[in-house]
Amino acid sequence: MKWTTIVFILLLTSFASGQEPLSPPARTSVTINGKKLTVVYSSPFIRGRKIMGGLVPYGRWWRTGADNATTFQTDADLDLGGLKVPKGIYTIYTLPGATEWQLIINKQTGQWGTEYNQRQDLGRVKMNLAQIPALVDSFKIELLSTGGNKGLLKMTWERTEVSVPFTVQ
Repeated sequence: MKWTTIVFILLLTSFASGQEPLSPPARTSVTINGKKLTVVYSSPFIRGRKIMGGLVPYGRWWRTGADNATTFQTDADLDLGGLKVPKGIYTIYTLPGATEWQLIINKQTGQWGTEYNQRQDLGRVKMNLAQIPALVDSFKIELLSTGGNKGLLKMTWERTEVSVPFTVQ
């Protein structure tokens, strides 16, 4: 039996027993100019761990959440921080750093979060990085409308916020 199947069974067991999963499923979406964008991910908690530069290592790709790979679906062609993203379904990874992050849009879908094939990358874009004063206990991804046909993909956890603007074509 594959370990991904075992983890899935354990997650189902925790739901059936009434226990809260360690990294609950989460979703964010936005509709801009009649086109829907959605991100589906698992949202881990800090639980006393060092996150940035620890659990989320610098200089190595990160699954950007927990459990299954984070899924990004767009009903429109996008310009995502300068990267042309055709409408479709993708996986999001990130390459965190102490002073710079990159967003990775990957064409492989349906895999476990720790299965990353760089040859399937559609592309990478630099993300805006900021340190925030308030501690964010649970990893959060947001898709926000910023007016007209523009939006923002934003991720926050611990005291780190990264974002990248996008334009619906």
